[in-house]
Amino acid sequence: MNRRSFKSILFLLLLCIAFLPLFAVAQEHIGRVVGVSDGDTITILDDRKQQIKVRLAEIDTPESAQPYGSRAKQELSRLVYGKTVSVKVQDTDRYGRKVGRVYTDDIDVNAEMVRLGAAWVYRKYARDQRLYSRYFDCLLQVLNAQNHAHS
Repeated sequence: MNRRSFKSILFLLLLCIAFLPLFAVAQEHIGRVVGVSDGDTITILDDRKQQIKVRLAEIDTPESAQPYGSRAKQELSRLVYGKTVSVKVQDTDRYGRKVGRVYTDDIDVNAEMVRLGAAWVYRKYARDQRLYSRYFDCLLQVLNAQNHAHS
C-alpha cells in the first residue's frame, strides 16, 4: 500500500468516526397504548399499525401474581391505557421488548410509577438519579402517613 492510499483510507476512517454520533440518535416510538401486560410492560400501536412491546426502563414492579402486582398494573393502566405515548428507547431486552422511558401528557410515566409507590428504582439499570428522589419522596409520604395514623 502506498502512502497516498494509506492517507485516503485514514481520511475516510476519520470521517466515518466524526459522523458516527449522527447515526447514534436515540430511537423513539410514538403510539397509542393498546395493552398493559403488568406494572412495567405495555404494548403500543404505532402509526404503521405495528404493535411494539415496551418494558419501562429503570424501574421494576411486582409480578402480576405477587402482592401488589395487580395494583401496579392498575396504576400503569390508569396512566397510559388508550393514550398516545412517546417511548425513548434505551435498549432491547432478551425477550425482544423495547426498553425505554415512556412519556404522555407531559408526564414521565416511569418516574410517576415510582412516585406513586407502584414501582421501585431498578438499581442495576438506573441511569436517571432523579428516580431515586421520587422513590424517597414516596417513602417519606408513607412514613408520615404511618406517624399520623399512630398519633
